Amino acid sequence: MNEPRLRILLIGNGGREHALAWKLADSRLVESIHVVPGNGGTAGLPKCQNVTSVSAEDFPGLVKYAKDNNLNFCVPGPEAPLVAGIVGYFQEHAPAIRCFGPSRLAARMEGSKTFSKDFMKRHSIPTARYENFSDHDLASKHLDSIDYNVVIKADGLAAGKGVIIPTTKEEAQAALKEIMLDKEFGSAGNSVVIEECLEGDEISILSLSDGKTILSLPPAQDHKRIGDGDTGPNTGGMGTYAPTPIATKPLLDEIERTVLQPSIDGMSKEGFAFCGCLFTGLMLTKDGPKVLEYNVRFGDPESQSCLPLLRSDLAELMVACCDGTLASHTLSIWPLSACTVVVAAAGYPGSYPKGTPMTVEEPKREDMYIFHAGTSVSGEGELKTNGGRVIAATATGKTLRDAVDRAYRGVKLIRFEGMQYRRDIAYRALR
Repeated sequence: MNEPRLRILLIGNGGREHALAWKLADSRLVESIHVVPGNGGTAGLPKCQNVTSVSAEDFPGLVKYAKDNNLNFCVPGPEAPLVAGIVGYFQEHAPAIRCFGPSRLAARMEGSKTFSKDFMKRHSIPTARYENFSDHDLASKHLDSIDYNVVIKADGLAAGKGVIIPTTKEEAQAALKEIMLDKEFGSAGNSVVIEECLEGDEISILSLSDGKTILSLPPAQDHKRIGDGDTGPNTGGMGTYAPTPIATKPLLDEIERTVLQPSIDGMSKEGFAFCGCLFTGLMLTKDGPKVLEYNVRFGDPESQSCLPLLRSDLAELMVACCDGTLASHTLSIWPLSACTVVVAAAGYPGSYPKGTPMTVEEPKREDMYIFHAGTSVSGEGELKTNGGRVIAATATGKTLRDAVDRAYRGVKLIRFEGMQYRRDIAYRALR
């Protein structure tokens, strides 16, 4: 059988995109990967080249580049281009180039918190009690009228930072003012969701789907706060491990039955079938698993832990999602654990310097990986920091303890001034 050779346009410059490029480059189907704009890690991968002549936001420019370079498959990494409708744009202007990702309508599941909460209500998907508001005074009155702890979420995209967990009524009112009146997150805060703060252990599940079938990667647990013991402000994620031992087989079966399949079926029923990777964040409460949020792409840093555990050919699975043939595939997973430790710039998640020179030694072992995120290579070939979450060390092992110890050995291969990282990734599972 003559299988098509994939020449991929991969959009993004984070750790997730380095992990995707690394995994896709391993596929026998993949001929080349053009990463827009890529980072210091994708620059050195086999089959890969970074592209800085066109911007990730310039859809006409991306279509032209893809056609000029005879590319035939597009993988948008981050949420912003998906929410902005890149998949539909390619379908309209370059129908021969298949796109792995949801339509603009389906991407509202991440693009609008109020939309996704109302969707869950319509389809009886378990989630926290909530109310949506676009009027500050009404939201403020609602806060005064309730007697439970809350989470306040900006409706739109806020780079993973638009969620505030206040501990007092005063903090909640201050957060509301910050989001809705001071516009801390810009127009993303024109509306808010005020929801009950759920208690329990959090897990993330990445599921590939063609709109009907779902195949899920091992459940991961992220560490959102900057400091050890989950202290300090929220970040985009400081590290993950997978599979998390609290997610037993019966629990995962329950999640698939009550959350994942109803989510995919509900989107199909409403006329926006979901193709791509659905990332479901869940809280395991005493009343069962409840959805915290949906994302419409691979997680970052969850991908850096989950993709090394995937034995199947990722490119083959992505093509099956686009073709609607996922039901004829299975997901093969290595019987290992994985851990990822994110190394961030000094000052992150506040303001941080860029352009700090750095050195990274290549791991000598096959079970250790370094995934770049906020890095760039200067014209002279010097590696420098170029973001808040700079780089991550990932490792796999027969046990979680092995994977964690190896990941921290990987951190020692990274050097730059002011680097910070958590020293307790996976502590909940190892306690």
